Amino acid sequence: MRLDKFICKSTELSRSEARWLIHSGAITVNTEVVLAEAFQVHENSDVMLDGQKLIARDSRYLMLHKPAGTVCSNIDEVYPSIFNLVDIEYANSLHVVGRLDADTTGLVLMTDDGRWSFDIIRPDQQCEKVYRVGLRDPISNDAAIRFSAGIQLQGEDQLTLPAKLEVLNQRQVLLTITEGKFHQVKRMFKAIGNRVQSLHREKIGDVSLDLDLGQWRYLTVDEVGSFQN
Repeated sequence: MRLDKFICKSTELSRSEARWLIHSGAITVNTEVVLAEAFQVHENSDVMLDGQKLIARDSRYLMLHKPAGTVCSNIDEVYPSIFNLVDIEYANSLHVVGRLDADTTGLVLMTDDGRWSFDIIRPDQQCEKVYRVGLRDPISNDAAIRFSAGIQLQGEDQLTLPAKLEVLNQRQVLLTITEGKFHQVKRMFKAIGNRVQSLHREKIGDVSLDLDLGQWRYLTVDEVGSFQN
């Protein structure tokens, strides 16, 4: 974990206040003064502030059912932030694991554990995400085959990784992908001549959405552990 983040997780200081302390020489790690906020702190590191050892709060892992018209940023933008829906202490220390567009609904994972979130989104993990997609036009007969072979997205050099498509009806499908390219689902359907009208994420890995719109809960121990190899 970055030193500035560790300090925030151990105190009530903001990120800017933590960085000021680091640059002022007030923080030692294993008895050595550290002036770089990006310095990596490990589980056995002794981080001291004014002679007192800092101990990070336990990491938190949440799921949230994101409504449309909200953003996955920590601050309000054109649309309100989903963090307004999470009524816990230090909510601003959480981050979203794989953002959704403002008009997209469904499962969002949130945590203050950077290592855990990186293990989910790193490319070699190939974590499956399942989306329910509403389409403008009837799905073409060859769409599943094309998606399984990889789609050439505009502006990309390589094909997308193989994706699984399950047809629910002519204008609604379930799409499973293992990547997280910018607007990937919308771009994939655009590449085959269709258009996404609605998009809802139902599942990430083995964790399925089971909440009402706008609600959140902590993940179970098993759910947290399901992303760890």
